[in-house]
Amino acid sequence: MGLLFASIVLSGCEDADLEGLQARLNTLRNNPKGQIASLPEMPRYATASYDQQQRRSPFVAEQAVAAAAPSEVSPLPDADRPRQPLEAFELDNLSLVGTMIVGKTPSALIAAPDGRVHRLFEGDYLGRDYGRIISVEPRGLTLLETVRGPGGEWTERRQRLEMAGQDSDGASRRQQ
Repeated sequence: MGLLFASIVLSGCEDADLEGLQARLNTLRNNPKGQIASLPEMPRYATASYDQQQRRSPFVAEQAVAAAAPSEVSPLPDADRPRQPLEAFELDNLSLVGTMIVGKTPSALIAAPDGRVHRLFEGDYLGRDYGRIISVEPRGLTLLETVRGPGGEWTERRQRLEMAGQDSDGASRRQQ
């Protein structure tokens, strides 16, 4: 059976008139018809030099311009105080969802990434940079973070956490 199949397949390869076909292809190759359009001319662009040797590299931290005066004491974070739950999260991952005033004491409602809402007061801490809340206002709060500067010294910086905008239905959106 295999021999019969092989003979049928090979019979299709019999020389039918390959010489005539080869002659026809040779005449077609020798007499091309039609014109090939030439390529369009390439536009010339003006070169611009980019010389940034005199500038600071964006990949290297800027050195402190003025060193701290010897009489000036750097603020150190309090390593002995117990850490509060929201200090486990980056400040960017926390959002202010509301503020309240009970009596005369303002407080802030902070949503954590785990879905829990925490009530914080002035003096409480949040964020990984030792952020201490210094004021709570109706639409936001201000905190003072203690971070390491480029020279290794501790420095303080103010940050603001504001409530997300409100939709027409009054629901506040969580900031991302």
